Amino acid sequence: MRVAIGSDHAGFHLKRELKKILEELGHECIDFGPQTPESVDYPDFGEKVSEAVSSNKVDRGVLICGTGIGMSIVANKFPGIRASLCNDLYTARFSRLHNDANVLVIGGRIVGVDLAKEILKTWFTTEFEGGRHLRRIEKIKSIEERYRIWNTKT
Repeated sequence: MRVAIGSDHAGFHLKRELKKILEELGHECIDFGPQTPESVDYPDFGEKVSEAVSSNKVDRGVLICGTGIGMSIVANKFPGIRASLCNDLYTARFSRLHNDANVLVIGGRIVGVDLAKEILKTWFTTEFEGGRHLRRIEKIKSIEERYRIWNTKT
């Protein structure tokens, strides 16, 4: 699987740790930055990763910022993105199982390294359940399409 990963300065060190885990799991990891821990603006890196997932250049994405909230907001602006902020194993599992999330967001100042690694492993090894959940994903896509068309008319 091709995975885009990005962070801001608050998630920089955790991003490096999670990249190692992704590679150990056999995924191709594309790092969209930053490349140093200097202060940066999270929307710049959230945009890069989310665009890559939205345009199908990669299969999934991982974003890390201080709380994960900012990156979640950015990612969910993109068509087809279902970004889920997961700071525990339960939400990691169910964001994949029920929501078919394609971008994992973690709060680097909220979650410790060991837990973040387990969240990542859980998220990447949990398959979408489908069934009644697929119907709900289709409804989300329909809402997204209606508002995309509406926004082009204004």
